[in-house]
Amino acid sequence: MKLFILAVGSKMPDWVRTGYFEYIKRLPREITVHLIEIKPEKRVSGKQTEQLLFSEYQRIRAALPSDSRIVVLDENGQQWTTVKFANVIKQWMADGGAIAFIIGGADGLHHDIKNTATGIIALSKLTLPHGLVRVLLAEQLYRAVSIIKGHPYHRA
Repeated sequence: MKLFILAVGSKMPDWVRTGYFEYIKRLPREITVHLIEIKPEKRVSGKQTEQLLFSEYQRIRAALPSDSRIVVLDENGQQWTTVKFANVIKQWMADGGAIAFIIGGADGLHHDIKNTATGIIALSKLTLPHGLVRVLLAEQLYRAVSIIKGHPYHRA
């Protein structure tokens, strides 16, 4: 199974890279995760948030692997339990094809990417820093695969 994480933002602090890669390296070999960092639009005076988000949206669309299921991470998305997330991942694995998780930047994501998404999920109702979302998503992917494989990492 191929997973892609498209994340607006680059030059993450070491703790983000360390945490992210700690969970990604634990995944079994048959699951590959590709992190694609999307350059954020410069926040300069005179540009409206809508313009900034649209520019980032265009970069995301250009970087999206073709024929991938698009899953947006957004605080207003559906909140699932970890077991529900694992069940959905299992179904997606059975369906085949790549999955692209999209993480927005400081101002979120343009509505057009949300409108084209297969699903919109929330890791929390809290607003989280986008670097932390990378780490949390990586951990939840590892936890979901652990549940699917019957590994004791997840203790219900």
